[in-house]
Amino acid sequence: MDGLVNHPQEMSPLAPGTLLSTLQSATSSSQLLVQAATHQLQTWETERGYHALLQGIFNDRTLALDVRYLAIIQLKNGIDKYWRKTATSVICNEEKDMIRSHLLQSGIAEENRLLALQNALVTAKVVRFDYPKEWPDVIPSLVIHLRATMEPASNKVALPRTLLVLLYIIKELATARLQRSRASLQSATPEIFSVLQDVYERKAHQWQTCVATGQDDEGIGFDALDQSLLALKILRRLLLSGYEYPNRDESFCRFWLMANRLFTDLTALVTSECWLAEDVKRAMEKHALQLAKFHVELARDHPAAFALLPDSMSLVQTYQKIVFRYGEQHASAAPTTTATIKSDGDEEGEKSILETLALKGLLLLRACVKMVFNPTQTFKYRPDEAKAERKRAVDLVRAAVLEPGHVISLMEVLVTRLFIFRESDLREWREEPEEWERREESEGDGWEYSIRPCAEKLFLDLIINFKDTLAMAVLDAFRLVSTNVHTNIFYKEAIYAATGLGAAVLHPILDFQAFLQSQIVFEVQQQTEGSNILRRRIAILLGQWVVVEIPRASRPLVYQIFQHLLDKNDRFNDHVVRVTAGKHFKHVAAEWEFNADDFLPYAEKILSAILSLIEEVELQETRMALLETVSTIVERMGTGISPFADRIVCLLQPLWDVDNPDHFLKQQLLEMMRHLVNALREGSQRYLGHVVQLISYAVAPGSEIQVYLLESALELWGAMLTQAPTSSAAEVLVLAPALFPVFQLGTENLRMALDILKSYLILAPADMLATEMRTRLCSSLGALLDTLNTEGTGMVTHIVELLIGQARRLGGAEGHDIIASTLVESGLLGKVMDGLQANHEAHQTTGPKRKLPRLDSLVETGYFCVLARLILPHPTLFPSLLARLPPSSAPAKRGDDDGGDQRHHHSNDYGPAGAGAEGAEQTLTWLLDEWFAHFENMGHPGEKKLACLALTSLLETEAPCILDRMQDLITVWTDVITEVREDSDHPEADNLILVDTNPNPNGPTPPIDDALPAAPEDERKRQLLFADPVHSVNTTLFVRDVLQRAVRRCAGDDADANADGTTTDDAHANHLFRARYLARVDPDVLSAFGELRVW
Repeated sequence: MDGLVNHPQEMSPLAPGTLLSTLQSATSSSQLLVQAATHQLQTWETERGYHALLQGIFNDRTLALDVRYLAIIQLKNGIDKYWRKTATSVICNEEKDMIRSHLLQSGIAEENRLLALQNALVTAKVVRFDYPKEWPDVIPSLVIHLRATMEPASNKVALPRTLLVLLYIIKELATARLQRSRASLQSATPEIFSVLQDVYERKAHQWQTCVATGQDDEGIGFDALDQSLLALKILRRLLLSGYEYPNRDESFCRFWLMANRLFTDLTALVTSECWLAEDVKRAMEKHALQLAKFHVELARDHPAAFALLPDSMSLVQTYQKIVFRYGEQHASAAPTTTATIKSDGDEEGEKSILETLALKGLLLLRACVKMVFNPTQTFKYRPDEAKAERKRAVDLVRAAVLEPGHVISLMEVLVTRLFIFRESDLREWREEPEEWERREESEGDGWEYSIRPCAEKLFLDLIINFKDTLAMAVLDAFRLVSTNVHTNIFYKEAIYAATGLGAAVLHPILDFQAFLQSQIVFEVQQQTEGSNILRRRIAILLGQWVVVEIPRASRPLVYQIFQHLLDKNDRFNDHVVRVTAGKHFKHVAAEWEFNADDFLPYAEKILSAILSLIEEVELQETRMALLETVSTIVERMGTGISPFADRIVCLLQPLWDVDNPDHFLKQQLLEMMRHLVNALREGSQRYLGHVVQLISYAVAPGSEIQVYLLESALELWGAMLTQAPTSSAAEVLVLAPALFPVFQLGTENLRMALDILKSYLILAPADMLATEMRTRLCSSLGALLDTLNTEGTGMVTHIVELLIGQARRLGGAEGHDIIASTLVESGLLGKVMDGLQANHEAHQTTGPKRKLPRLDSLVETGYFCVLARLILPHPTLFPSLLARLPPSSAPAKRGDDDGGDQRHHHSNDYGPAGAGAEGAEQTLTWLLDEWFAHFENMGHPGEKKLACLALTSLLETEAPCILDRMQDLITVWTDVITEVREDSDHPEADNLILVDTNPNPNGPTPPIDDALPAAPEDERKRQLLFADPVHSVNTTLFVRDVLQRAVRRCAGDDADANADGTTTDDAHANHLFRARYLARVDPDVLSAFGELRVW
């Protein structure tokens, strides 16, 4: 081992003695020694031999326990960090071999259980990393040790320690995600199972004999019970993960029958009064619960196999009897009135074994229902045999467990027994109202650990899948209790709970509106003991039925009921009633047919009550649920929330405590503020300062809270800009620089950040185009082009288009020149040209070595749209921009070894950008080739028209490369003009031209929906849309005008000047133009264009 140790000069040398001394210092009572030792251990972590030395110290049983314990903990931590092959400072293979060679023996021989547990954890971690490739013999070695422990002469701690190591190994392998690890476990399962089953049966027989005879003077029976429980824990995990079709294995079936007999005997013992000692009985209860877990997990993970195993249906019926038995006990514990609640009674947290087994029974019955009606879907191939087994299993469960008579009996027990409140429920209602209400309303998987929520889930499964059998039974019980004023209030509450859960099934046969108007209105006003029980249930019931069947005419009555339930002055509206009503009013407000005008008369009292309740509650979870209700009301009421806005904001301010570590509450507050801003629209400007502060705090770069609040803050930010009038631009611009760190994050929130940038460019273009901001903006957008997917790149190119357009609108030709220069200097235009050039090169190759384009077709379209925006306002500037570009990163020459066959091209040189006028001409040549070739891939009419206008305007440059492509250009004209004239016979029609139908062009935009006024940003977008050349320039007139000027320029050199200064007639100019540029155009192309009567 000494040969493994390095001795760096800058630290204390690592050796067995120094490491032992350091570990002893780390366990001392001196804080200074502990700190120094901890630092030294951290320094040695990456040293070769360190972890092997730790294991050696752990294995030295002459040392103090605390030193050995620290050594094994350090070893476990080191394996977590440095055992993986991909880890930095990975443990060397020689050291790994040394550690593996001692793991099993050191764990099996360890007498101290705590140390043995830590060694088992270390062993399991190593096995997960190394089995089966680097440590193939670990399972066979364990099996050999396990067999040896059954010998009479073996060490008495060897068996439990071997089982402990095996337990954690199986845990690790069973939870492994890699198919390789799971497959290895399945291949080893038969060998492990064979030995483990023998161990379990021997030990189970041993303790059963002691129990039967009542003799265990030496504690042998209790040790056997403990060891058999450990073996059962291993078997449960092993058999669930180790067999794909357990019902086909004979050994599994034999064990199944034996375990079921044992389960029956155990449940009989532990659920009855018996003479067993308390520790023995508790161990037996644990044993029964392990078997119950095995049954439930097998039914969930291998449903068909569970049903087809021998005696499984009898087992399910045994669980059903346990549920029925517990139901009787549960109902007998229910108080007759709230006045009978005792101060003692059953204690929460001390569930009886009968209750726990009944809970497992409910879970097993749910698994059976799911097996029949909602089986787990999988993409995994299933052979015909497996399909046939599943069908037989379903038929078997239907006949034995889900027979209509059994289902009705089960439903009755669920509703009339398990739905009933116990004294402990009512006591907790009174003593810990918020905590009790939270547990009752908890979502997620919490229902799996409590009887009543689990019973509700099972009832819902049954009534959905057996509606014809159960609906009338539930309705009869409902009618009986709803018309009888003397019905026990707890029984009535249970029936109402069933009626609410089954609302989707019962609504065709239950006139809930009549029940609402007659019975609920009466019961909610009762002032008798137990009224609070029904009031809570009525709040839940209305929330469940409002989405099913409560017409608009009855909604005001619902609002009045909730207004009454939220009244703190009524003594029967206790804390639980009001919190429940506040939470469930969310369902009423969120319902599709909610009408703000109908709710408005009740809004003040209901909102005031909920806001007061938010200040009153203590649990953050409850506060967040109530805030969600208020948020829903705000969203649905729209501008009608304005009278209550001040109070809502005043409530939010103290809740937003910077030192409050609850990020979820702050997230909820941001959501609330967003709904408020959207609802108030321009009226939200009075809270602008507060909103800006919230956003600034939430998006602060580098803060821990940013990861939790960023998405909600960006949503609020976007809403704020959407509703901001132009006059408030200065107040919101202070946040604009905070966008750049969000761009650098590159997370899924980038889309929202880009939308916010777009809103800024629309709201305050002059400020966003100022020199510093413009340069930084173009650089950031250019950097994003290399990292985003198609959708994200499309957003960036649209923003660049907007930048160019806003610069032109604000500064005219000068503004256009400035933004064009910035695009060049920032490198953004160069990246666009590089991408297009790479695509052009790829499109010139064919054959098996054809290159793939760098850009997606949609991205290439976006790049061409950016170029079109640059060209259209000032086409003669574009060649000079190309000349200023730096040399392209794409290959400049088209050699013979580019990897594919080359197509014909107009020039042998691509002409790297930045080579002056000649280079610009060459660049424009290949660019036009690519643009015309890509034109047919443009799908959006607006993009095609924009490209048509830009390409047409290039005629103004008189560049030979555009004049030589008249056939391509005429083809584009014909395509676009034909499309924009669609459905019109007028020769100058253009269906992309927008006509302002607003009767007051200088006034506000008319709302799209009378109930939804347009936001300020909608008006700004409208103005931009009408100014866009795509929607303001007539295609036919533009082409005709540009073409006529090109014709006149063509005749300029040959024309004789007349006395009035004009050139020769148009006929002569047309003749010259046709001779020079149209002679090579296909006559059919010219004919199709001529039919359009453009020229």
